[in-house]
Amino acid sequence: MAKVILEYDFNEEREDMESAINGWKWKMVVWNFDQRMRAIYKYDDHHTQEVYDMLEKLREELRGMLSEEGLNLD
Repeated sequence: MAKVILEYDFNEEREDMESAINGWKWKMVVWNFDQRMRAIYKYDDHHTQEVYDMLEKLREELRGMLSEEGLNLD
């Protein structure tokens, strides 16, 4: 079984360490936000077409930014 060990100097690199430890939380927040925009776009019929167009563009932009960093929400 392969293992990955990350080492940080607790006093000097604490913020980097916390970012590494909490990466899955960041992913879940972004995924939930993406899904919220999708739900509004798909199921909420109380908005103007401009709002739906903007939601679609924002989701595309978000996914493009993730893709540029080699990340995905799947």
